Amino acid sequence: MVFVLALSGCDQDAPLSAVKAVASGVPSLAPFFDESQGLGRDAQVRVQTAHGGLQQGDTPGLYGGSEQATICDVVRLKEFLTDPANEHKAQAWAAALSISTAEIPDYLDRLTPVLLRHDTLVKNHDYKKGKAAPFNALLQSGIAILVDAEGLPAVKCSCGNPLRPFEGDTTRIKVEFDDRNEEWKGYEKASVVAVRPAAREVERLALVDVHEPDRGVNRPVGTTGEDDTAFDTRERRSVPNLAGTTFGQAGRRLADKGLAVAFDGGGLPPDDARVTASDPPAGTELRFGEYVTLSVAGRSTAGDSSGGTSAPPGPGTSQPTRDPSTSTPSPSSPSSPSTSTPPPSSSGPGTTSPGPTSGPPPSGPPSSAPPSSNSPPTSSAPPSTKDPTSSSPPPPVTSSPPQTTSSPPTSAPPPETSVPATTDPATGAPSTGEPISRTNA
Repeated sequence: MVFVLALSGCDQDAPLSAVKAVASGVPSLAPFFDESQGLGRDAQVRVQTAHGGLQQGDTPGLYGGSEQATICDVVRLKEFLTDPANEHKAQAWAAALSISTAEIPDYLDRLTPVLLRHDTLVKNHDYKKGKAAPFNALLQSGIAILVDAEGLPAVKCSCGNPLRPFEGDTTRIKVEFDDRNEEWKGYEKASVVAVRPAAREVERLALVDVHEPDRGVNRPVGTTGEDDTAFDTRERRSVPNLAGTTFGQAGRRLADKGLAVAFDGGGLPPDDARVTASDPPAGTELRFGEYVTLSVAGRSTAGDSSGGTSAPPGPGTSQPTRDPSTSTPSPSSPSSPSTSTPPPSSSGPGTTSPGPTSGPPPSGPPSSAPPSSNSPPTSSAPPSTKDPTSSSPPPPVTSSPPQTTSSPPTSAPPPETSVPATTDPATGAPSTGEPISRTNA
């Protein structure tokens, strides 16, 4: 008992991570690429609240798109980084992304331009004294970035700065605003998002049009918009029967249906944890990007041996994907996720994706797929509170709802008969008087 209390006390006394705010449209003071050249353009996007701090990279509606001209000029970035005159910058850029300079062209060809729909935590890099200088940053929704095949932020388009995943605790941060990056409207510390790798390689991203949230965009990975196909984000989709599947399998099945995963357990459970129930239950009709909160048996990654349960998303909240935190998802138009933590922003799909608040999710994808049968709904879907309204008629649908990953599950694991245990969700926000651990800014 004393040991447990001692550990708890240590956690409470842990320093907050200093995070530098980076507002949309504000030039970097130490960019890799001259921003006056127009390499990328940010957009005005209304921030979406999220259900949890951690989101999987393939969460439906996590990112946004647009029918406008390309938001990131990948060709020019490639020309700049492969020009012998910029060899030193190219070496620093590649090192920050753990690749060689020879791999830069192929690496860029696999990236996909998107717009952030949530205020997103990343490890950003300035170019200082001939090296990449890393620092924790909170990128405002609306910032244009390139994401990789796992859905992870990889490059900030306007300045070419390399990005890596945020490695800290999303609940223990102190965001530092300044006179250039003032606190923006809609900012909520509890709703920032950190992205974790998708459990499988992504073939296409399911985006929400940031200007027409009733319009979804299927964008093949490695393309810049020329091969986009559209779908109607208002179309309802049924929650599948997920009881007995693994957490990883359930996440993939939901993503294939255009729904996001939430888990209120203080951290993501392992991919092989057995799902015992979903909220809302199987058969419930939801809009694109809305969250389904999963209960699992066994241990969660937060170290709770009792397993985790969570409440269904409530109206007006946004939703998480793989690691929900403290709020519940709410139905809305194709752009907003739940209110407690991270995912899509602006008026796109109806929810955001959740994520764990402590540590990164497991990297290994599950080996089998969940059962495909759906049971009749036992309750009505939560009311949608964020559905965008517009005077123009919805855009025509040119394709079926997005499938964000390459291969659907192929086999169903045996049903779990044990009753789901409960885990306390991580709801506390860090206090402002705690010590701050600073990173290189």
